[in-house]
Amino acid sequence: MVNRMVQRSEQSELDRVFAALADGTRRGVLARLGSGPATIGELAEPAGMTLTGMTKHVRVLEQSGLVVTEKVGRTRRCRLGEERLEDAMAWIGFYQRLWERRLDGLEAFFTLRAHESGTGTSTTTTSTTDSGTATDDDGGDPR
Repeated sequence: MVNRMVQRSEQSELDRVFAALADGTRRGVLARLGSGPATIGELAEPAGMTLTGMTKHVRVLEQSGLVVTEKVGRTRRCRLGEERLEDAMAWIGFYQRLWERRLDGLEAFFTLRAHESGTGTSTTTTSTTDSGTATDDDGGDPR
């Protein structure tokens, strides 16, 4: 039971990170903060936004853990969060490795099949019939 709660918590954190990254303005803010801390005003100006509008974007980034803010006098200073993008990169890396393995296996299958046919390349095209079965263009079984 506890494991599921931890998984849900980690998943919702990851969901917040990807939701924050889904917006181009917020990605621009992260890119700018990669150069160093900035105030809300410094972030809003190049984007042509009001302070209120930029504050909303920064709040989303802050809730996802990607940005940390602190009040300095009358301004709010922003900097990249400590975690940055490690969780998202780990998730992306996992699926990248998964798909690379699957595509490598598919490539090996086609290479083996081409060698078995003796042609070195496969020129057979496959189409799907109305019933949903795949057949060669000559109507035969694609295997």
